[in-house]
Amino acid sequence: MSDTERLSRRLARQLGCSRREAERYIAGGWVRVDGRTVETPQFRVADQRVELASGARAEEIPPCTLLYHAEAGLSAEAALSRLAADTHWLEDPDDRRLLQAHFRGQAVKLPLERGEAGLLVLTQDRRVARRLDEDRARLEQEWLVEVAGSLDDAQLARLREGTAVPGRRLAPGKVSWQSEQRLRFALKGMVPGQLSAMCEALGLEVISVKRLRIGGVSLARVPPGQWRYLRADERF
Repeated sequence: MSDTERLSRRLARQLGCSRREAERYIAGGWVRVDGRTVETPQFRVADQRVELASGARAEEIPPCTLLYHAEAGLSAEAALSRLAADTHWLEDPDDRRLLQAHFRGQAVKLPLERGEAGLLVLTQDRRVARRLDEDRARLEQEWLVEVAGSLDDAQLARLREGTAVPGRRLAPGKVSWQSEQRLRFALKGMVPGQLSAMCEALGLEVISVKRLRIGGVSLARVPPGQWRYLRADERF
């Protein structure tokens, strides 16, 4: 280790710039060590070749929000561990450069309950985090619930009114059959476990529960186990 030094120190000396600038170049994916991109400022180098890519900019990396298609039963911790370049949705319409910095410090907001699947939000952005924390009750969430069983018109009305569970007043919303086995819910102010509780109270067997949308942001066509970036024009 005595013969090595931090990459950021080497680059700063090589470019005649500040250590902070060097760290920004490295975190931004602009630095190669022996031809390989390295995004960790504390990476140790000795006599390797260190190069700065053409067009490099020593800029702060804006915080980002990632939308992950979680499989049923996947914990928030497991989802965080799966964020990587090879799980990025290839058809993501957001064309920003993927950086390792985008995976650091991500926090899960509005986590899924055990057994639920679908849209999971992970963010570094304080504004997004505050929106999801403070406005949770006002954000409409859309869900797809696969069930076994049937409902008459009166029972469907109880789902819409939030009165399906005796003795409990739950969030009302829009409820419709998408197919013979799938109910689509769009609710504001729902509480954890509400969907399963209402369906089971009416004699339905719940097979799966999947979140499709939070506010104005949907999962789109992201396959299970993959993620995409929240675009600049999308708002929860």
